[in-house]
Amino acid sequence: MSQTIVQQLDVQGLACPMPIAKAAIAIRSMQPGDRLEVLATDPGSVPDFTAWCAKTGNDLLEQTEDAGVFRFLILKG
Repeated sequence: MSQTIVQQLDVQGLACPMPIAKAAIAIRSMQPGDRLEVLATDPGSVPDFTAWCAKTGNDLLEQTEDAGVFRFLILKG
């Protein structure tokens, strides 16, 4: 299992549902155990990523916020 971030996705400025849609596309090309980092500015992305990870079997390892930028670290299940 990779401990490093395999792919970074910057979806700052995009509103729902685009952050999730772009993350779903990105994670399809990744291997189980890979990590995806997503940067978003939509406050709605916080509950969206929590629900999406639970529904898709991916693990939300970290969720942080700094100056209005939300960072999600997702482990592909």
